[in-house]
Amino acid sequence: MTEVMAEPINVLGETLEACGNDPVTGFYRDGCCNTGPDDAGQHTVCAVVTDEFLAFSQARGNDLSTPVPAFGFPGLKAGDSWCLCAGRWQEALAAGAAPRVRLRATHQDTLSVCELADLKRHAIDLS
Repeated sequence: MTEVMAEPINVLGETLEACGNDPVTGFYRDGCCNTGPDDAGQHTVCAVVTDEFLAFSQARGNDLSTPVPAFGFPGLKAGDSWCLCAGRWQEALAAGAAPRVRLRATHQDTLSVCELADLKRHAIDLS
């Protein structure tokens, strides 16, 4: 008998939307902020990165702006959507450098690290 995987849910309790395909994001490089047992970094926050955040991340030892052709990574620029580690987004929030988020594309598991109220204050997709 095959196990049926549950449909991924976002932080609003709805079906998880895609985060980005240019460049293709997600721990599983499926364009979505899906997570699973292999994703130790919990890449679940769909963020629209800024120059400020990219500099913050680089200062923390994770250079997201430099291309790494060997891994097919073009490097990020301001305005790109990317699935960030929930912990890194939380660090950026504390440092005043948190990028905006797309709640509908942010996986519900993010709520084990980040407060929904904080995410909502940085949301770009709330009416």
